[in-house]
Amino acid sequence: MIEPLDLEPFGPETVAGVSKLRLKFPGEPSFVFKDLSLSVRRGEKVLLLGPSGCGKSTLLQVLGGLIPQVIEVPIKAEGIVAPDSRGYVFQDPDTQFCMPYVDEELAFVLENRGIPRERMVPEMRRALEAVGLRPDLLHVPVDSLSQGMKQRLALASVLLLEPEVIFLDEPSALLDPEGRKQMWESVWKAAEGRTLIVVEHRIEEIADRMDRIVLLAPDGSILGDGPPAWVFGAFRRELQQYGIWYPGVWADFFKVLDLRRGGAAKPLEPDASAPLLTLRRFSGFRAGRPVVRADEARVDPGDFIAVVGPNGAGKSSLLLSLMSLLRFRGEYRLCGEAMPETEGASRRARRAIRPPTDRIGYVFQNPEFQFVAESVLGEAGFSAKAKQAGKAEAEAKARRLLRFFHLEGLERRHPYQLSTGQKRRLSMAAAVVGEQPVLLLDEPTFGQDARNTFAILEYCLEMQEKGAAIVMVTHEENIARRVATKVWEVLDGAVTERPAIEADLAERRAGT
Repeated sequence: MIEPLDLEPFGPETVAGVSKLRLKFPGEPSFVFKDLSLSVRRGEKVLLLGPSGCGKSTLLQVLGGLIPQVIEVPIKAEGIVAPDSRGYVFQDPDTQFCMPYVDEELAFVLENRGIPRERMVPEMRRALEAVGLRPDLLHVPVDSLSQGMKQRLALASVLLLEPEVIFLDEPSALLDPEGRKQMWESVWKAAEGRTLIVVEHRIEEIADRMDRIVLLAPDGSILGDGPPAWVFGAFRRELQQYGIWYPGVWADFFKVLDLRRGGAAKPLEPDASAPLLTLRRFSGFRAGRPVVRADEARVDPGDFIAVVGPNGAGKSSLLLSLMSLLRFRGEYRLCGEAMPETEGASRRARRAIRPPTDRIGYVFQNPEFQFVAESVLGEAGFSAKAKQAGKAEAEAKARRLLRFFHLEGLERRHPYQLSTGQKRRLSMAAAVVGEQPVLLLDEPTFGQDARNTFAILEYCLEMQEKGAAIVMVTHEENIARRVATKVWEVLDGAVTERPAIEADLAERRAGT
């Protein structure tokens, strides 16, 4: 067995570290960290791994000097070392930017480095290409980019900074598979000779390139600290117990799922007799310009549709159009009713149209966009109350969903005070509490540990078995290959419907 690394905190090579750290958010009953000590040496590549809500992002912010220097949080420690030269990619890319246009955002970094003006544009173009963004996006509004493209832009700005220490908080969560590969290649190249500290759930793409894994328990304490092979071997039981990602976890999940279903890895075949949703010559618009189109598509009861495609292709725009949150043109029927076109309609006519929330449960890509209540419990029960359910009934349903999505004990907290993974699960609970026949889910599993990813999937499969239809935007290939009944592929705004991969369907029907 490989022995764990024996590190003395605050040695001469320490570039980031804490000693006896105590941290507690105001109003919270328990500590996030209690006497935690951790040291990172110059040039090390370190992965912080643990269950959702254990404090990984908070610890990264302390090591990066954001807490308490920028973000005021009460802390106490015998000592803290934060690097002077550092670059930070946030979990939520929208919190990263300070300028309205892409070139202005990148130029801001170069100005701080004292780069002459005539060198800026070539440097910016190279940075965009390095993270998989087209150079012609240089002078476009940041807000016009998809979330995945924003995540790439955030990384490009950090690479331009050329810091001694790079902090990455879920940098690939919103990226398509090719984008993840390209992004990590850029990171490894930029991190040569530098220190890299990462929070990331997609361990299969990075674990073998890390020097250390710091494994955190749900209470924020350190379970293990050492080379990846040692951590994954010595703490296999804890990884499974706490629902933390480990190599082979997807295979283990599908084995358990198949056993529950008596060997059938597939729930129900879709009922094509009465479609829940149909599209013909359908287009969704942004600023008067078509950004997504579907010549013909349908959603049947019992469908599980994976919506896949590269970042910026139009996947989120498709879901927003189906919710009438973006204007659309074409034939769109929902539960047998024709939905009125909004593109080209008068302002008065558009004001009379309301999103079809009585028939569609919708999870935004950014969960904060849908929060309306002042507490977690109130948010989870809001849709149930809107359907004229009794107060007691609505609260009971909300509490059941909070338990299912591992949010119990957080009922009184404000939704904005949750971790990103917890916000995502709350948005899921709030969207499905109304038990609508169609669920539109935009990246519901991003930023989740294994336990919560599988909880979300299991809930979707339960609803599917009851006849609901799931339409899920996802970059998780295991969902598209092993769970979906069909796939909608979006390329350059065009939606193509195809069945799930036939070899996988044959495997599932055979129960293998």
